Amino acid sequence: MILLVEGRRRDAHIEVASRYRRRLVGLIGRAGLGEREGLFIPGCRSIHMFFMRFAIDAVFIDGRDRVVRLRTGLKPWRIATVWRACSVLELPAGGAATLGIKENSHVQIVSSDAGGGT
Repeated sequence: MILLVEGRRRDAHIEVASRYRRRLVGLIGRAGLGEREGLFIPGCRSIHMFFMRFAIDAVFIDGRDRVVRLRTGLKPWRIATVWRACSVLELPAGGAATLGIKENSHVQIVSSDAGGGT
């Protein structure tokens, strides 16, 4: 999947957790994420960090593709919920800043077939 921030394509590898099992497991069991890797969870407004081994940046996105909340450095054994969110993008700790994502940014995850951005 392609990550667009403010309409510009970012160099990132984003997986989508659209099936039940993938959403349930999420990043559990991984030793970490690469600097420009992420997991997009559509239809999600709450995440947990139980059994995780590393901190992440959690980007909560609303139905208009706007970042409504950014939780940076979310540590293992924590929970984060944002009721206005419709999806969550999980990135390695510091990944949001690396990719230029901040609160109120316009963030889209689009199919590789859709192209888009510069």
